[in-house]
Amino acid sequence: MSGQLKEVRNRIKSVTSTQQITKAMKMVSAAKLRRAQDAILQMRPYSQKLQEMLSNIVSATSSDVSLPLADERPVEKVLLIVVTSDRGLCGAYNANVIKAARNTITTRYAAQHAKGNVTILPIGKKGYEYFQRNGYKLVDAYWEIFSDLTFDNVRRAAVHAQEAFLNKQYDRVELIYSQFKNAATQAFVSEAYLPIPKVENQEGNKKTDFIFEPSMTILLEELMPKILNTQVYKAVLDANASEHGARMTAMDKASENANELLKSLKISYNRARQAAITTELTEIVSGAAALQG
Repeated sequence: MSGQLKEVRNRIKSVTSTQQITKAMKMVSAAKLRRAQDAILQMRPYSQKLQEMLSNIVSATSSDVSLPLADERPVEKVLLIVVTSDRGLCGAYNANVIKAARNTITTRYAAQHAKGNVTILPIGKKGYEYFQRNGYKLVDAYWEIFSDLTFDNVRRAAVHAQEAFLNKQYDRVELIYSQFKNAATQAFVSEAYLPIPKVENQEGNKKTDFIFEPSMTILLEELMPKILNTQVYKAVLDANASEHGARMTAMDKASENANELLKSLKISYNRARQAAITTELTEIVSGAAALQG
């Protein structure tokens, strides 16, 4: 009986220590989330407006104007930029991003994948490890971006994708990441990156009349890469905020589960202790009765 009591005490001690860790991790994630959330909420309207403007310009440009980054061609080779996290303990966050990437391959690029023409550019250690372990073709130069998350580091990955598209190494590039909604909610999306998607005018096929200053060619040469770099940076900031939100939520749930487990263990401990006391009293009474007999 004493062995059982010791085992329950050790379990209570272990769960209490784990709960202290999960509470501390929740507080750290909450602090990081506030900074990450501020960054993406400030960045998102700017990035979305730039993307909208770029798509409108591409859609309204006449066919005789050369726009290499908007060049649509038969899809033979595909690059998927998949943004996960560097660390775990964030619930199903990384698994859901990877699942979104696999679903994209299965539903849209199964034929290309069967030919070995789907390449993954992972950003984040968890995605890199998964796709490497499962034999996918990788661009493995940018997966450590989260160790030093800056616009310049993200830009290098975006420029690599743009140059590879221009060199016709890939015919389509997509971004797969988690859009941050709130601490408990993320939307896992696959977003067109290259060629630059066109938008339909809601009033029909009427083209918008733009006045370009300087010339359209000079403007687009400068504007297009910068907007595309911003698009990738926005996706990485979205993913960063989503990771911290998912980890904060996961650690909160873990702390609640630890509370429930502690309650159960304390009940078990009290029952075992009461049983031990009852047994000792029974033995004493039995011994006294034997002596009197």
